[in-house]
Amino acid sequence: MRRSRPSGDPSPVGPDGGPAATRKRRHVPASVEAVVLLVLALLLALGIKTFLVQMFFVPSESMEPLFIKNDRIMVEKWSYWSSPVRRGDVVVFEDPGGWLGPPPPLNPVQKGLSTIGLYPTGGHLVKRVIGVGGDRVACCDPDGRLTVNGVPLVEDSYVKKGSKPSDRDFSVTVPKGRLWVMGDNRSNSEDSRYHRQLPGGGTVPESAVVGKVWAIVWPISRWDHIETPRTFDQKALAQE
Repeated sequence: MRRSRPSGDPSPVGPDGGPAATRKRRHVPASVEAVVLLVLALLLALGIKTFLVQMFFVPSESMEPLFIKNDRIMVEKWSYWSSPVRRGDVVVFEDPGGWLGPPPPLNPVQKGLSTIGLYPTGGHLVKRVIGVGGDRVACCDPDGRLTVNGVPLVEDSYVKKGSKPSDRDFSVTVPKGRLWVMGDNRSNSEDSRYHRQLPGGGTVPESAVVGKVWAIVWPISRWDHIETPRTFDQKALAQE
């Protein structure tokens, strides 16, 4: 005789008093599951590129000896979530207009990978920040040094040997919200010094900065973490 559970529990029971066999679960087809996982992976990659890290390649010799042409560099974005760009940071920024020609064409696969941050993109530059909004940047002092707010920088640790601090004299006050940037290979870098005829007087808007260079990631033999030179830690650099 079929037994049932006490009143209030409508679940059917089997002949031994246990629950009756439940209906078999439907299995999602493997093809649909693969598509869903792929979409989730792409969304995750896109989120990582947008908020965390992105890869770029170095297109020229302007940042030697730190970077050489075709190095792959990783840019992190969290440093600027709650703090501004700082002097001495090496940053990647979008062309503010008139600095570069059109970016090289990409095939469809490269375009797709660049969209999610897995292929280095063009249309960007990498330079070192020398002055931030309100700074007075000048070159050169009587001893041939670059100065920020009247304080000379000791640049031996990052400027390419044999390069002068600048091959042209200048004195600028960086507008608020903008940056004065220069390459470490001073004799071979078309940086802020060479775009003073453009809007902004050669400075770059902070809003154009993609992020701070965190490391060289390729080739493996050149892997290195990027640090800010100590000369930018001088308290005297702080604006009065």
